[in-house]
Amino acid sequence: MRVLIACEFSGVVRNAFLKKGHDAWSCDLIPSESEPYWRHFQSDIKNVLWFDNPKWDLMIAHPPCTHLAVSGARWFKDKRVEQQQALDFIKVLLDAPIDKICLENPVGIISTRIRKPDQIIQPWQYGHPEAKKTCLWLKGLDLLTPTNILPLPECGYWDNQTPSGQNKLGPSEDRWKLRSITYQGIADAMAEQWG
Repeated sequence: MRVLIACEFSGVVRNAFLKKGHDAWSCDLIPSESEPYWRHFQSDIKNVLWFDNPKWDLMIAHPPCTHLAVSGARWFKDKRVEQQQALDFIKVLLDAPIDKICLENPVGIISTRIRKPDQIIQPWQYGHPEAKKTCLWLKGLDLLTPTNILPLPECGYWDNQTPSGQNKLGPSEDRWKLRSITYQGIADAMAEQWG
């Protein structure tokens, strides 16, 4: 199966599909941070979708959530143009000429401005003792089945949270990168169930 992982620099999802024997490629505007580096297009995803390659069987897209996620809702009024551009990009990905598509993003305005997600998943459903509510918009794919549901720790919050439920990861230049990397258990489930 030819698999395109859009907006992925980490290679986590791409490599999960490679391990299952698929012809998997990642694409992002920035370089890949994992081998095999040659399995990464450093390009605008639109070039890869329509010009660089033959037909893709499956695309899993991780578009930037900077202007879409509810975590930034207090700034929404000041970034209407950026929000519309981000929503237009989401539509390009969802309308790509590919039979099977998964688009993932945190809870945000996609669900009110385009359509509601088909599924919401959490890392703790796939063996990671952490919380990060992630929405999936699916085309031609079954819902992703949890593979290893963990109980909430006795302290009442997940490893990546403060006691009040906020994310522990403080402000930094690379916070966006660290928060955008797909959990390995989720990547493995995608490769196993959709590959």
